[in-house]
Amino acid sequence: MSSPTALSGTIIAAHGRHYLADVNGEKFQCVTRGKKTNVAVGDVVHLVQTSNDQAVIERIAERTTLLYRSDQYKSKLLAANISRLFIVIATEPGFADDLVSRSLVAAEAAGIEAHLILNKTDVGDLLPRARERAGVYAALGYPVHEVSARADPGHALAVLQPLLAGQSSIFIGQSGMGKSSLINLLVPDADIAVREISAALDTGKHTTTFTRLYWLPGGPPDGGAIIDSPGFQEFGLYHLSEGMLERAFVEFKPYLGGCKYYNCRHLAEPQCAVLAALAEGKIARHRHALYGQLLHESAQTLY
Repeated sequence: MSSPTALSGTIIAAHGRHYLADVNGEKFQCVTRGKKTNVAVGDVVHLVQTSNDQAVIERIAERTTLLYRSDQYKSKLLAANISRLFIVIATEPGFADDLVSRSLVAAEAAGIEAHLILNKTDVGDLLPRARERAGVYAALGYPVHEVSARADPGHALAVLQPLLAGQSSIFIGQSGMGKSSLINLLVPDADIAVREISAALDTGKHTTTFTRLYWLPGGPPDGGAIIDSPGFQEFGLYHLSEGMLERAFVEFKPYLGGCKYYNCRHLAEPQCAVLAALAEGKIARHRHALYGQLLHESAQTLY
């Protein structure tokens, strides 16, 4: 009997403990050895082929970045080897600042460059307010890209394609922001790819509940990739330590080290440089409130 074939590929979808790997355009259904589930979409994996279209994941190549979210009981890998994170917001429905800031904090902690996409700019009466809200993040140094996937797809492509070329990007956002419209615009065969992945992983109707990777036109490695993660309404960051949190709020950076106490938590301590900046309006109240909430969550971790 011939020995199993060793392969190297990229994980393009995950559903439960089942994974789909792309090996030079060929798709393989994969499982891990034992009960390990530490594989993420975007991971480069070394496989051993076990049948025509099946393989076992032997090991994961070293990652450049890893993005995950967590609640107090467990953490969930979102994606690996990402260079850019795009948060899709829109003029309507209203977007949650909490989710945007949590996503930015996660990106900072993971060393991933973050951008915002303000979609549905054709909804003119709601645009000024959405711009004003997005401006809070632009002022922190996060680029905000205005597009309208439906009303002006040509402009949206012109804005986004150069930002995605050669990058491995993840798109996240609440339901209703038009994330799917943007992905269908950027990846012409996205809907076909989703059907193929669903069939391969046997996910049935749950096509939007799994994270998947699409190669951009031009394919790997030059064209880049987009990872689409399911529209989620919350982004737990229980895994981040206090030190990681204070550094993940970029507007805190000029004031860190300026507090009277070296172990200052920036909540109620006297002579705190961060609280002084907050009082002077240099730090947005909703961002500092989230920092306090995340510190509280960090203390609740049970794993």
